[in-house]
Amino acid sequence: MYNFVISAFGDEISQDITEQMNVLEKNGVKYIELRGINGKNISDWSPKEFEEIIKQMEDRGFGVSSLGSPIGKIGITDDFGGHLDKFKNTLDLAAVAKTKYIRMFSFFMPQTECEKYRDAVLERWNAFIDAAKGYDVTLLHENEHGIYGESAANCLDLIRSLNSEKVKAVFDPANFAIDGHDTIKAYALLKDYVEYMHIKDAKTQEHRVVPSGEGDGNVPYIINSLKERGFSGFLSVEPHLATSNIAVGGAELFEIALNALKKLI
Repeated sequence: MYNFVISAFGDEISQDITEQMNVLEKNGVKYIELRGINGKNISDWSPKEFEEIIKQMEDRGFGVSSLGSPIGKIGITDDFGGHLDKFKNTLDLAAVAKTKYIRMFSFFMPQTECEKYRDAVLERWNAFIDAAKGYDVTLLHENEHGIYGESAANCLDLIRSLNSEKVKAVFDPANFAIDGHDTIKAYALLKDYVEYMHIKDAKTQEHRVVPSGEGDGNVPYIINSLKERGFSGFLSVEPHLATSNIAVGGAELFEIALNALKKLI
């Protein structure tokens, strides 16, 4: 039996955490994937500052499904030392938030040079794994345009090569669809490693995010496949309806994205 728990990127409603909770509560969603809070990215908070945000959430009965961090969203040739320090801070934030998940990426590079930089990607991810020892966290690699893990094959290669229980996959149908990848084939490759879902859809030719079920991401098929395999975990709504990038779209656009998912479920 499947168990879908709906979460959301609240910063696409508002940058204000109170407004995020107001809209989510109205729509029956009690988990947030924290990314932007009061105008500041999640990984830029200090653990001490972050304690007050978590207290506000807990006082209203909210939990954190994941930290939607930007870790791994730098160029593969950019300085890594400072970025690793940011990751270590994010590990401490995850402990404050009482969440086991941190969303991450595998570094920007020309897609024609992925093989050239493969070893560097693995080296950096192994540094993340080493830093995460002693923390009860799972590092969720997300497929994303322009990184090593843009394709499902490279996502699979990364996870298998790292061979760590701490590394699993976030599956984002829209990100695959926008880059012209077949999401049914991608899901078939990655399904054994998918532990978390981002819910959005996209029109491939238009390079535009749309409500789930209205694009080329085969989201209805994937939702049904998750049901059939008895998936138990978070479906995190990431509307991206104001633009194809992170944007505050407000309550109305968020509710369109959420209701599209509820209809598919």
